[in-house]
Amino acid sequence: MKRLSLLLSLTVFATSFISVADAATTKSTISLAVESTPNAGEALVTFYGQVKPAGKRSIVINSFDGAVWKATPHKTTSTSSGSWRITTVATAIKAEGKYQAVVSVGAKKVLSKAADFKIDLSKTYTDVNSLLIPGGPGGRIHGSDVSRWQHPNDAPIDFKQMFDAGMRFVLIKGSDAQEAADIETMKWLIGDRNAAQAAGLYTGMYHYAYLPNSADVDYVIRDAKAQAQKVIWRLASLGGYNERDLPVALDLENNCVKKNRSGVCIKTIGRTLVTTWAETWLKTVEEKTGRKPFIYSYPNFLESSMVRSEALRQYPLWLAQYGINPADPIAQPGQKTIGCYVHSWSTANCSSQWQIWQYSSCGIGKKYGVASSRLDLNVFRGSPENFLSLIKGKWQPEAVDMMPINEPTNINLISVATTDTNKPVLINVEVFRSIGTPVVTGTVVFRPLDTNVKVKKQTATRSASGRWELSIEGLPAGVTAGTLNYVDISKTHADNLLPLSINLVQGPVLPPPIPTPKPTTTKKPTDGCAKQIKH
Repeated sequence: MKRLSLLLSLTVFATSFISVADAATTKSTISLAVESTPNAGEALVTFYGQVKPAGKRSIVINSFDGAVWKATPHKTTSTSSGSWRITTVATAIKAEGKYQAVVSVGAKKVLSKAADFKIDLSKTYTDVNSLLIPGGPGGRIHGSDVSRWQHPNDAPIDFKQMFDAGMRFVLIKGSDAQEAADIETMKWLIGDRNAAQAAGLYTGMYHYAYLPNSADVDYVIRDAKAQAQKVIWRLASLGGYNERDLPVALDLENNCVKKNRSGVCIKTIGRTLVTTWAETWLKTVEEKTGRKPFIYSYPNFLESSMVRSEALRQYPLWLAQYGINPADPIAQPGQKTIGCYVHSWSTANCSSQWQIWQYSSCGIGKKYGVASSRLDLNVFRGSPENFLSLIKGKWQPEAVDMMPINEPTNINLISVATTDTNKPVLINVEVFRSIGTPVVTGTVVFRPLDTNVKVKKQTATRSASGRWELSIEGLPAGVTAGTLNYVDISKTHADNLLPLSINLVQGPVLPPPIPTPKPTTTKKPTDGCAKQIKH
């Protein structure tokens, strides 16, 4: 095998911004929805929507008096993600009327579609305790969690129906360490958060983590801080924590750091390093936002893939364990059929010191306004007062907390491994921010200079924050000149590239594979919800 190791560095200093003049010439839109938001005491009304292109813009609500549109005192500024929300008491607006949102883009005014609205006085409660009525199984506060999977065929979620069905909180996927999944996540995060809060639900955001392929503790810590930074930026782009936001959660449930071509895990990261990574991520987010994040996982993962840690125990646990009825006052998650799960949150009676319990992944979606057939179901442990203690303290991001735009990057080529045309070219590459920490978004791709050269297949596999292994198949024999490109469609970090020539020898001509006939067997369908609670 011919191996080539190179260390090259190329820095691109680029900035990108939209000036007021440019923004004014770009087609801008603003959406508007208005809801009666359930509340303790006086009824509330929530106006919300999205500005496109995303950015901070001044927004005013207009009302129609029967003859002309007039500006109301209700104003706000959209977040950097373009989302906006105005909540006011019902007595501050007409009981029944027509409204529109107006956004200022430079000297231009852009109007939303008009929305008819009538205040619903039936969704007022005497106090917060009655609003947060513990109507879930076991007399607990009921909630759910959602992601793109609850939007089949781009169907929206009816959060009003979810509230009316007894839910009081929903945890929304907010970010993912893998680029493709993160893009899908962003498609729904903003709208789901706004709509859920307008419907009266408390919302949270969770990050799906992937661990780094490294046994170096410093490298593991660096990766944890990079993924924490991504979450902080994401939360900051939404305007930080508001009065209806639960703390961010870390979804950590997989210690696989390398798979083979068939998708089977061939390498995992050690228990001590998993624990160090989690402690670092949680501490980083807490120090920035002032709230203790949740950690979500399964009992067997907490036991087998992490070591017991008093530092971890200080963070609230969102525990997933199915097949146990939360309505049974004796049953507790954390117990095995025989024996106990032993981890950082284990208690003396074999249960777990959990705050939220995901007791089923088989909730009936239609019952709760979700188009998917299945929905995760959760209960909160504690009183309404305990629940409300989680939302104390707003976090208002400062300019330094905002996600950068086209931040300069450095790209390093670590290694190139080649054999012949019958085997893939394997490239290891890493990309850094200008301050020396790994980039948190983007991916890498090889682009031949000759457009007639067609790459059969290339796959960039994340090995850590800012590091990828790029597999390229189908290049011809000889030298293929091109560029190794770092591409970030989110425009958080500046795109970058390195010149790269790949030299391949012709491999032996192999006979075409003869497919082996597979016996036709009829698999008995399995019901993944057979032992789970469905309601």
